[in-house]
Amino acid sequence: MRNSSEKIPNFGGRLKGARIAAGFTQQTVADTLGLTLRTYQRYESGTSEPTLFHLVSLSIFLSVSADYLLGLTGEAPAD
Repeated sequence: MRNSSEKIPNFGGRLKGARIAAGFTQQTVADTLGLTLRTYQRYESGTSEPTLFHLVSLSIFLSVSADYLLGLTGEAPAD
């Protein structure tokens, strides 16, 4: 089990890659999920992690699995 002070390895990089592959801007993703742009930018930079609700919303919106975003699978997002 992960300590609450540990970050999800490469979450931000996977999130950014999925967003770019889906063709969305940071602002579009933030607006769609009801987040501020700064909050979303913190997710991609790895300085903050999403709530479970936002993790599920991100995976649905970006068409990738939560397992992929969390680094539990190495599968790249589908086109």
